[in-house]
Amino acid sequence: MTATPIAVQVRAPGKINLALRVGAPRPDGYHPIATVFQAVSLYEDVVATRADGISLEIHGRGEDLPVDATNLAVRAAVLLCETSGTRAGAHLSLTKQVPVAGGMAGGSADAAATLLACDQLWGTGLSRDELAELASELGADVPFALTGMSAMGTGRGDLITPVMSRGTYHWVLAVQDEGLSTPEVFREYDQLQHLDLDDGPAPRLDDAVLAALLSGDPIQLSRQLGNDLQEAALELRPELGDVLAAADRAGALAALVSGSGPTVAALALDHAHAVSVAGVMRAAEVAKEILLVTGPVPGARVLEHVHSRRP
Repeated sequence: MTATPIAVQVRAPGKINLALRVGAPRPDGYHPIATVFQAVSLYEDVVATRADGISLEIHGRGEDLPVDATNLAVRAAVLLCETSGTRAGAHLSLTKQVPVAGGMAGGSADAAATLLACDQLWGTGLSRDELAELASELGADVPFALTGMSAMGTGRGDLITPVMSRGTYHWVLAVQDEGLSTPEVFREYDQLQHLDLDDGPAPRLDDAVLAALLSGDPIQLSRQLGNDLQEAALELRPELGDVLAAADRAGALAALVSGSGPTVAALALDHAHAVSVAGVMRAAEVAKEILLVTGPVPGARVLEHVHSRRP
């Protein structure tokens, strides 16, 4: 008797950028970046079930997102099919917690979870390194969603180097009801910085942010948070200034726009402090939702195999 999975459930986390440095655009249109990612306890769950062809349904956030070949989860399954040569199919049931177009890489987490789920479902047997190569083809943030925890991202953000991090960090997330387009934020950044195509040196991170993570001290980390895209996000969505001000009034150690925004992440000292900050920010009514999360957490991981048995 051999056990064959008929369904596989995988969970992948969203992320925040603790520090994000952005260089001038390259001739290929991409901006070189240097960033420190932290995976946080807001998840995307994918259940891949054996089926004919590739199909997708979405629950939770983003139920109005496309479920055709333009969706990153579907693209991930198709890419794995093409790469492995399998003729198997899968129905993907995606449950989203990460804000859509919120600067937290929810779509990238969907793709990472799908790659791992379908690899397990179809028995394609790819190594984590091979999955990471496919992840990089799908998008700059997808490799980190596989890795999770805390890591440095360079290149387009897809070259991942894990970094040591001690302790647990408590974050208050202010989620908006309307997302921001990442390409639009980068275009605004270029205009604000008067940037043209450039082959100059790639941006670099200050070592202090890595030292702060190693210390496990949220106060030390709070002094190192920064995001080169924040000014552009504020230009496009000036009301985000009210969110940052509310976080400051609430006593957060620091707050910043996550990635391209519009989600704002406020750092707290501990869980009790996070609850207090969240309460003040809710009362300020500056966001659709106020969420409490922790980090770092693991990247994409299998939660469950469902098997049928056959001779």
